[in-house]
Amino acid sequence: MKFIEQLFEGVLWNSRFVVLTAVIGSLLAGFAIFYMATVDVIYLFQHALHYADSSLSEEARKALHDSTVSHIVEVVDGYLLATVMLIFSLGLYELFISDIDQAHGSKAASKIMVINSLDDLKSKLAKVILMILIVTLFEEAITMHIATPLDLVYLGASIALVALALYWTHASESHAASGDEGDKAGH
Repeated sequence: MKFIEQLFEGVLWNSRFVVLTAVIGSLLAGFAIFYMATVDVIYLFQHALHYADSSLSEEARKALHDSTVSHIVEVVDGYLLATVMLIFSLGLYELFISDIDQAHGSKAASKIMVINSLDDLKSKLAKVILMILIVTLFEEAITMHIATPLDLVYLGASIALVALALYWTHASESHAASGDEGDKAGH
């Protein structure tokens, strides 16, 4: 009976390696999004080179300007999404498979890449997703046509809600940091 229990627990413990499919898939998806955003940057520069063309009319120059700004926002959005996939991939690996020695052993390593718990992973992902939402709001605000005073109220309310979300995120980080210092002082 003890042998069956040990065998079952071994299989159960090793089943965590199925997470490698999510780690590899997320990493590949992140690389794909990094690639796509970089290709978008190359095309963006090719189009932006025409901005200095003296034969462009003022309307065409304005359209090129607006299009370029919109594409820059899309590129930032793409890179942020790729970053989410990278953080998710590294976080799953650290939580279920093994610590990444380079992330923990190097002073140059970013603290965002060190994941200690599922809550830590969720918190880091939430921050990047919040940034994606902010960039998306900015992109929509650039192209928004304000036709009525209510449209302006909606834009102002959305900006106020984003500011509130950023404030709460910062406040929760400050609270967690002061709690960690209190834990260290208490022990």
